[in-house]
Amino acid sequence: MVARLVIAAPSSGAGKTTVATGLMAAFAGRGLAVSPHKVGPDYIDPGYHALATGRPGRNLDAYMCGTGLVAPLFLHGARGCDLAVVEGVMGLYDGAADQGELASTAQVAKLLKAPVVLVVDASSQSRSVAALVHGFASWDPEVRIGGVILNKVATDRHEHLLREALGESGVPVLGVLRRAPAVATPSRHLGLVPVAERQAQAVEAVAAQAEQVLAGCDMEALLALARSTPPLSAEPWVAEVGERLRAGGSGVHTRSALAERVPAPVVAVAGGAAFTFSYAEHTELLRAAGAEVVTFDPLRDEALPEGTRGLVIGGGFPEMYGEQLSANEPLRKAVAELAASGAPVAAECAGLLYLARSLDGRPMCGVLDADARMSERLTLGYRDAVAVSDSVLAPAGARLRGHEFHRTVIEPGAGPLAAWGLRQPERRVEGFVQGGVHASYVHTHWAGSPEVAARFVGHCA
Repeated sequence: MVARLVIAAPSSGAGKTTVATGLMAAFAGRGLAVSPHKVGPDYIDPGYHALATGRPGRNLDAYMCGTGLVAPLFLHGARGCDLAVVEGVMGLYDGAADQGELASTAQVAKLLKAPVVLVVDASSQSRSVAALVHGFASWDPEVRIGGVILNKVATDRHEHLLREALGESGVPVLGVLRRAPAVATPSRHLGLVPVAERQAQAVEAVAAQAEQVLAGCDMEALLALARSTPPLSAEPWVAEVGERLRAGGSGVHTRSALAERVPAPVVAVAGGAAFTFSYAEHTELLRAAGAEVVTFDPLRDEALPEGTRGLVIGGGFPEMYGEQLSANEPLRKAVAELAASGAPVAAECAGLLYLARSLDGRPMCGVLDADARMSERLTLGYRDAVAVSDSVLAPAGARLRGHEFHRTVIEPGAGPLAAWGLRQPERRVEGFVQGGVHASYVHTHWAGSPEVAARFVGHCA
């Protein structure tokens, strides 16, 4: 059994990231092995979680991976740990649009049989806090609100009023946190600034969050609540892609037979400050499919890793590093040559922009006959996608679920062979399939479709 807590809030902006990260760091500082998790498709918060715990931050997304994989993925990440802390997304009961409770923090808490600690921004209320907490605690009887942490409390008098009101609610107060500028994390157009872009400051912020939590929360009561959880009946997820790989469309080979013919193909994965969006399970699945995964930094490295047979460029913030990316002409040329050779290239969002002809007027790799630029419009939401064209990731007609999150546009939005057909919020095709290249704005989580990794590595081999 893994002791576990879900940290949720009535809405975004209440401080659940600060509290969750602070709790992770505080418990880790006490010698516990802490497993960090995040509900939903967020890439940035898990970076802070990893900094707090020394373990990969992992996502639990019931929309992209399915409800049946939530508990197995949780147990995979929490293997060998004393405690797991799960940070929620948005408000407790907010999930995929028009999908009821699907992908909400409440649904994940129920799937994990985990108690919820509600973080409430108390800055503009006193007695009303009891009504708010009562409403959240009674809305769904299957969701167990195990306690409240009051955030942004102004004074001792304010705390007294809040505690007095909540004394009648039956929900215990497990922490009271004052306003503390030192724990703040800067934000910009897509949320928090990633750890990789502010490493030293991020370390200081996480340490301050841990100190704040230790000073204001009842750590023993929180640990006791986490340990009150029942066992989960699920088995841990395993990075397994099956025993068969498709090798470049030339036939089907078993993994052992493939290994006898060729060495493990090198798959280069973009990293560094410009490309920070990735799920830990993707690398695990690539390795399970027989690849040798090597990370490189497009901001610093002038060449792809030696022997590169395939390239994965995930999401991130290339728009913040356009000048540096453009200035690295040797790498841009190497990427273009690899793509021209027909080698498999999988690019999501930031990767799509990097493969374009230009980004905000600056030359990029020129693999795609398209130009990208920043936009005032935020594109955000889950996507139900159907593969329009055969590609290195999926055969035409395959269905995957994904997520879009960007403030950029690319023109045209789709190539002669599009990547995906999307059904909501409006019907459209998007992305590019060009030789071995699959480039799209849609982020996917391969744990829900491990055949994607198998197909990609098969083409590399």
